[in-house]
Amino acid sequence: MLSIADIGQKARLALTLGVLLGAFALVASCQEEARAPADATEAPSEVVVESDGTVHVPAMVVPVSEFLSPEGKAYLAERLYAIHRPELAEVVNGVPASLRGYMARQKELFPVDKKDTSIAGVHVYDYVPQEGVASGNERRVMINLHGGAFLTCWPACAELESAPIASLAKIRVVSVDYRQGPDHRFPAASEDVAAVYGELLKTYPPENIGIYGCSAGGMLTGMAVAWFQKHDLPAPGAIGIYCAGSAPPVMGFGGDANYTTAAIGEARPPFPAPEKPEEGEPEYSGMLYLSEVDARDPLVAPTTSDEVLSKFPPTQIITATRGFELSSAVYTHSRLVRLGVEAELHVWEGMFHGFYYNPDPPESRDAYKVMVKFFDEHLGK
Repeated sequence: MLSIADIGQKARLALTLGVLLGAFALVASCQEEARAPADATEAPSEVVVESDGTVHVPAMVVPVSEFLSPEGKAYLAERLYAIHRPELAEVVNGVPASLRGYMARQKELFPVDKKDTSIAGVHVYDYVPQEGVASGNERRVMINLHGGAFLTCWPACAELESAPIASLAKIRVVSVDYRQGPDHRFPAASEDVAAVYGELLKTYPPENIGIYGCSAGGMLTGMAVAWFQKHDLPAPGAIGIYCAGSAPPVMGFGGDANYTTAAIGEARPPFPAPEKPEEGEPEYSGMLYLSEVDARDPLVAPTTSDEVLSKFPPTQIITATRGFELSSAVYTHSRLVRLGVEAELHVWEGMFHGFYYNPDPPESRDAYKVMVKFFDEHLGK
């Protein structure tokens, strides 16, 4: 699996390509040991609650959810069992071995024509369905921001996220090869997205442009909207924050999900608790690309600013009960709703981070349907 050099003294983040999926999980390998009760010499056999609300949970058995489809159950079980096979993390020309089968399958299911080009000096893939763009979408365009922890997965994740939408929605999709670490740091990716968006605004009205992405791309979608506001660019018609949220990404995506979903969704130990900064001091992300900017900056985490978040366009959020981004996704949705922004949240039971890269399980097909429906209803005609 792909390892990133040590970041900070306490934790080393590994970029794990999800086996048979390609979902990217930032995993802390230098996990702090859970605090045991003061009078205990071994792990408790029952739940123990401390005065501050910290809960010590004993080892437990978590079966596959009975609500998954038979295909979904097999998919999850196979992924969890195989996730530590190092040969599936091999990357050749930006394509992890774990994703090659999905890419081949998507080519069968979602025929598209791809143009390798640039827009405003930024490298992109420009997808259109082989059947042609639908008449109602001739004045519409989608921008995809691929996953990969701001470190990798171009072009694999770009193709897996773009082809289904281009084909099913019969719409043009531009996937942006934005700058990533380790060679680049924030705000390089936001600048690239803004450059492409600004050029497309010369052809499409803003209400006819949709932006979406998974994992790092989902984070970048929210970051880009905040960046547009700062630089006086109009808001797009609608956005999709998938496999992610817009809360401060200090360690993982934050919240309860750091401790409840890493094991059952990623076959990994929980993320360690981040060190709390002194009052007024910046709080840095464990993600290499974001390691030099305060993780609470609204341009990184829009949920930290009501002013920024209240100006978001209609937003769709997709996550899963075993996705380690679950808490950030739920929190982002609740903040948007509180501020009166039109937002919808879809949570797939039993699934995991970026589950819909595999196009065959019914859960993935259902996810594609809600994506296509959302943008069709919210983009200008």
